[in-house]
Amino acid sequence: MPALSLTSRWRSACALAAVVLLTTAAPGWAQAFTPPQGVGSVTFSWQFVDNTGHRGTDGFVVKRGQSQTTSVLAEAEFGLTDRFAVSLGLPYVFAKYTGALPPPSRLPVDSCACWHSSFQDVALGARYRLGTDVWALTPTFRYGQPSHDYPFQGEAVVGRNLPEAQVGVVGALKLADVLPRASVQAGYVYSFVQRALDDINIDRSNAFVEVGYGLTRSLYVGGTSGWQRTHGGLRAGSASGQPFPLPGELNTPQRFAQRDRLLRSNYWHLGAQAAYSLGAVDVFVNYTKYINGTDTHSGQAVTTGASWYFDLTR
Repeated sequence: MPALSLTSRWRSACALAAVVLLTTAAPGWAQAFTPPQGVGSVTFSWQFVDNTGHRGTDGFVVKRGQSQTTSVLAEAEFGLTDRFAVSLGLPYVFAKYTGALPPPSRLPVDSCACWHSSFQDVALGARYRLGTDVWALTPTFRYGQPSHDYPFQGEAVVGRNLPEAQVGVVGALKLADVLPRASVQAGYVYSFVQRALDDINIDRSNAFVEVGYGLTRSLYVGGTSGWQRTHGGLRAGSASGQPFPLPGELNTPQRFAQRDRLLRSNYWHLGAQAAYSLGAVDVFVNYTKYINGTDTHSGQAVTTGASWYFDLTR
């Protein structure tokens, strides 16, 4: 089969996973279908996140501590075999506190109300596909390591500065017998996160479901739903006093200092997306709305970018 056919076949199989909710463009390790041997891609994406407030332990939004982040992600993926693929990515993140002054954190990083930027975490992923060109069940692994010792306290920070290993599975099915251009994908990932304090577990589970449809051979649209549950962590309480007033379980100086790492952050997000094929390049856009949650942010995110495909067997 000609090399161009291999590339086209893979891009068609992967169209449903062009963009998946993670508050970023979907990395290769979060997709069910894998590229043929010798075929790879390079993706550059830009994301803007508007955190409009915080949800307390009671789930209600408090319009305080607002922030914005914008980031650029570079990621490369390559098919070592027809079923086994690896990826490598690194984001550069800008963050700014946008709420009322003085900030709740009282930290200089927020008090200046200015942009701070840094490389975040290097991510190495691998996945192995089971199945056919119609369906796939793909175990995945990803390891994230902070690129350096960046600050993590405050709202205007680029991340939590914690290594983590993620193990999961992603499944996908083309609904050819029902809707020829429709597809569905779902995934679950468990993250083993390094503890900020030895006695507090902050591992988490993430799951997503995506339904997509090809309006034409080049244009794909879809919707996503994503969830997170933290297995452990601490609850900050709420202004209503339910189930307890602030600062809740952040009740020691050590816990309060690590609060941005320790919260039991649970949420539900919804997203809409579109991807368009321009031959060897796909462009995509995604909008995500934070629907509800506890001890987490409220807000929304927009992600856009492009993936360039190459075939080393040509």
